[in-house]
Amino acid sequence: MDQTALRYFLEVARSGSLSKASERLFVAVSALSRQIAKIEEQMGTPLFERRPRGMVLTEAGRLLANHARRSQLEDERVIDEIRGLSASGRATIRIAASEGVAPDFLPQAFVHFLKTHPRAHFQLDVSAPSIATQRVRDGTHDIAVCFSMAPEQDVHVHYAQRAPVYALMRRGHPLASRETVSLSDLLAWPLAMHSQGVTLRQLFDIACSLEGLVFEPVFVGNYHMALQSFVRLTDAITLTGYLTVRSRLGADGFAAVPISNPELHQRTLQIQTMAGRTLPQPVVAFVDLLKRAIEDPAIIDRNSRCSR
Repeated sequence: MDQTALRYFLEVARSGSLSKASERLFVAVSALSRQIAKIEEQMGTPLFERRPRGMVLTEAGRLLANHARRSQLEDERVIDEIRGLSASGRATIRIAASEGVAPDFLPQAFVHFLKTHPRAHFQLDVSAPSIATQRVRDGTHDIAVCFSMAPEQDVHVHYAQRAPVYALMRRGHPLASRETVSLSDLLAWPLAMHSQGVTLRQLFDIACSLEGLVFEPVFVGNYHMALQSFVRLTDAITLTGYLTVRSRLGADGFAAVPISNPELHQRTLQIQTMAGRTLPQPVVAFVDLLKRAIEDPAIIDRNSRCSR
């Protein structure tokens, strides 16, 4: 298949629009349209549904896009191995992640990994979980470390662990000594809450709706470090995943108390890669480290303490 036509096809699939793909590729819309038509003629079936708001892949188009992305990445991997880059540990590992694992967990994992792979390089992009998964699906990133509430197509899940939601408060808070709390227990206290769009907020809204609870947060924000700083200075409570704060509970004076409402136990923390892709050796090694570090905090938490 003509590689130029395939590159054009993938960009239209990624952007969902001939006009957007034209802007990114600096190619006329008419030229893109001809190339797409050429591939569809070769395949003998439509690859896109033409809709008023853009181009949507058909099932045949999705299969071709997945194959093409894997082929491109496989070509890159083989070229790297031929050059001897993978064997010597030199590689750029591209990671898409939810915000909760970005400030502490992943940087600590990077530091630990560099001890055994000193020529590794990291690229980290933080986004909503759905975007992180899509970046892996598109092949722009090697690994997604994100929270998920439903199965995802065209990704391989290397690891999944339940990631229940905790109530985070200062250590001296009256609720800090409780083994668990319920959402109704939080009504009496100021709430610092995440903005819409994160899995944690989605689960919170579902649970409140089922329980008939109405909260009026004193602070709403899209940056969880700001929410945590506010909690540390007040009697307010915010919500968090345990992995997000586990390395800072003692040093920052926080207490994380499990929330008993079952709706807040419905998400998982996942390590994802593109389905069917053969991963470069350094990426395989880093995925293995991530799995071990999630299970055993001492692997990277001890490393970060020694570094300080």
